[in-house]
Amino acid sequence: MRFSLTLAASLAVSAVQASPLGKRHVVSTPVVNDGIILNYALTLEYLERKFYMEGLANYTRDDFVKAGFEDPFYDNLKEIYFDEQTHVQFLADALKAAGITPTNELKYTFGTTNPMEFVTLSSVLEAVGVSAYLGAARDIMNKDYLDAAGAILTVEARHTSYIRASLNQSPFPNPFDTPLKYNQVFSLAADFITGGSSPVALPFKEFPELPLKCSQYYYEADRSSVTFSGAFKEAAKNFGVTKDTPIYAVFFSGLKKLPVQVRITAGNTGDYKIDHIPAGVSGQTYVLLSKSATNFSDENTIAGVSILEVYKKGMAPATPKAKCH
Repeated sequence: MRFSLTLAASLAVSAVQASPLGKRHVVSTPVVNDGIILNYALTLEYLERKFYMEGLANYTRDDFVKAGFEDPFYDNLKEIYFDEQTHVQFLADALKAAGITPTNELKYTFGTTNPMEFVTLSSVLEAVGVSAYLGAARDIMNKDYLDAAGAILTVEARHTSYIRASLNQSPFPNPFDTPLKYNQVFSLAADFITGGSSPVALPFKEFPELPLKCSQYYYEADRSSVTFSGAFKEAAKNFGVTKDTPIYAVFFSGLKKLPVQVRITAGNTGDYKIDHIPAGVSGQTYVLLSKSATNFSDENTIAGVSILEVYKKGMAPATPKAKCH
């Protein structure tokens, strides 16, 4: 499972282990153009639109109120759904106007079973959307497209802050948002894709999965350990690494990319572990395993991406979570 969250929505991802998108052991940096980037954005907007459509259909206003989300939260969720629908239409129209075939909606499974899980997963998806637009912005050549991407990005960031505040999390836990690369985002999105087909072949691939060992404790920077379940065994199988191969857990938080060399745990579990999340990490944080301590390219990535919600040292809730996630 790529997600380790502070609330029960982390379980939503564990129900979606299979994807029709094939994994390869070595993932290369994709070559992109504006049309590919617009279809990449449209792929993510379809996913978000479907997520809110299902959530509003599955849970009523009263359900959200009983879960602790008082009015006007439900109405604001409808506004977020409207925004995502508008983004889908805008991007599809822009592609058609440029003579480029737009991708279409696929089949998704989100796995939430109650409003709290839904809202927690909403926070994750919105932040991934921010990171996707931010990471792609540098490659957009057409300035009109760049303006449009920026206009969508800022709205997604407001969604993220609103949802985080509704979960009693800091609405702005980091001075900077976190840019992610295409294959990093695609690896996260693919966990929810369960079927369907598209007339557009996008050049993105998933990395091998990076499961996080379940914990009842909240993650804190410069304090918490992280165990990557079975990661050494998978790396040995997929990439031929040995116990002597240096591997690094790289934490992406804001504009920081912080590598920590992993160690193999005792016994036969085949886990990798770090003893402390690096200082300076906060909020929704992304982690992958890299063969390099300095070059975090797709070609050097051997597993990822996983997500952790990280608190500043001494700021995590004192009471452990009710369930292991």
